[in-house]
Amino acid sequence: MELKLNFQSGRPLYRQIAAGVVSHLAAGELAPGDQLPPVRRMADQLGVNFNTVARAYRLLDDRGLISAQHGRGTFILKRLPADDRRGNLERRKARLTARYLEEMKDLGSSDEEVVRWVKQAARSAGLKG
Repeated sequence: MELKLNFQSGRPLYRQIAAGVVSHLAAGELAPGDQLPPVRRMADQLGVNFNTVARAYRLLDDRGLISAQHGRGTFILKRLPADDRRGNLERRKARLTARYLEEMKDLGSSDEEVVRWVKQAARSAGLKG
């Protein structure tokens, strides 16, 4: 499981970590019974304090998505229902798009510029469409 954090976004890192786990769960890349990396290893991989990862895991535990079992590890408890997975992905896409458009607006970009930049970025990323 690979998570990417945006240290410049202003969004708390623990929330980004939790959202990343939920995103992998929503995409079906994590399933009940799968083990998450230990807190310290995840913290090392992400370059954050272990308390940040521990807070993200507590948030996920509070939501009933994972279970930390002392001495055994942290495991995925349940799969998001199909509707929740689709809805979660759609909500994430909508939020991401809104953030992008707000940033472009703040930079004074026109509608045409936004479209041009999106097309250029999609080509660079190898997206088809």
